[in-house]
Amino acid sequence: MKSRPKAAEPSSPLSRLPFERMQRLHQLIQKGRYPNAPKVAREFEVSSKSIHRDLEFMRDRLGLPIGYDQDRHGYYYTEEVGAFPTIQVTEGELLAMVVAEKALQQYRGTNFEKPLMTAFKKMSASLSDTVSVNIADFEQTISFSTRAEPILNLEIFDALGKAAANRQQLELIYRKPGQRETEVRVIDPYHLANINGEWYLFAYDHLRNDIRTFVPARIKAFKLTGKRFPRPQKFSLEKRLRNSFGVHSAQGDFRVVIRFAEVVADYIREKKWHHSQELIELEDGGVELRLRLSSLQEIERWILGWGGNAVVVEPRELADMVRRSAGNILKNQG
Repeated sequence: MKSRPKAAEPSSPLSRLPFERMQRLHQLIQKGRYPNAPKVAREFEVSSKSIHRDLEFMRDRLGLPIGYDQDRHGYYYTEEVGAFPTIQVTEGELLAMVVAEKALQQYRGTNFEKPLMTAFKKMSASLSDTVSVNIADFEQTISFSTRAEPILNLEIFDALGKAAANRQQLELIYRKPGQRETEVRVIDPYHLANINGEWYLFAYDHLRNDIRTFVPARIKAFKLTGKRFPRPQKFSLEKRLRNSFGVHSAQGDFRVVIRFAEVVADYIREKKWHHSQELIELEDGGVELRLRLSSLQEIERWILGWGGNAVVVEPRELADMVRRSAGNILKNQG
């Protein structure tokens, strides 16, 4: 006689909705049916462990007075219970949930997408029907759009995240920007960060004996070295980038002053570009932006993006950099 195979967790719609299973358990208990885990598990095609977890959640998190009758081999309420409790959210909280779900689109294609979407679906499933309808209404009026999405090798991206979390040393085949040749770099990955829509890996580079910034898209191959590393307590990404205009954190100290023409001044007023910024209104309708930065490389590219509507007042070094780059643009347009 063949042994009965162990029940597996199938991917049926019902097995993915714990809230629906809990509502069914509530109905059976209220009607005095004394349901038990094996019977309900067969109905929903899940394991008995899943039903036991549902019952624990109902008792411990929802506060339902669930008891077990040894004689009837089933569960019952030890005191009267009315309607099944639901999660109460305000309209503001509901709107925030929808905005958060839309914002998840920036993680599409990364190893964060599936667990984040699963978590959101679980939260949505636990809400009442009325709230679920409101979510659908909100979804028609809110969206996110990204003009340029980073191209990621998901295998490499996933490996970087796991290595950073587990403090595992990596050997990379890496290509620096503007170079065709690759080089071998042994790194201790400290932190994977999304900054202004781009992914960066901050790691200790054994070749440079210092912390360096790597772009995942430029990593051509990787392998674990088999070594682990202690993450330094002094490492702080916030402190490292505090005076940076992006991800560059050169050890400099620059007072940057830029004047913007009236035609673009509102765009400058509408954003906080840096924690150190000061805005000075000009008589001609323009605005002056003052910053304190540790590097000029990224601010130079940003200024060039404003064309002739941005003028560098100081430092002179930055003004010369912008002038040379603008001259090269004119020369190449020929």
